[in-house]
Amino acid sequence: MRDQRGMSLSVFVAVAVLALLLVAGLVVDGGAQAVAARRAELVAAAAARAAADETAAARLAGQRPVVVEAIAAAQKVLSDSGDVTGEVRLVGGRVQVTTTSGVDTVFLSLIGITRLSGTGSAEADLVANR
Repeated sequence: MRDQRGMSLSVFVAVAVLALLLVAGLVVDGGAQAVAARRAELVAAAAARAAADETAAARLAGQRPVVVEAIAAAQKVLSDSGDVTGEVRLVGGRVQVTTTSGVDTVFLSLIGITRLSGTGSAEADLVANR
């Protein structure tokens, strides 16, 4: 009788430890994913801002901005960011930047999830509304 009780207690402890590791994984790795998403959002905003800044002088002078230079400025921000990848598009006088950042997992790798990613996006006007 005593052996069976000890055995059921061991199974309960093993299941409880596994559940605690899973919860810790969700907290730690979920927090890291939130940081990656925030980083992707910040880089997207910086790239869109760089594109708008590149065209600011032309817009203030009433001239049509050079869109190619604006897109190049945004792509430079993306390339300088290191761990963030992204895309810059021009749609109707607006620059749209979408980014992705990833982070390797610590605890969730125990169940086969080795990487989590976060995305970000930002837009900026390149041509003044008329």
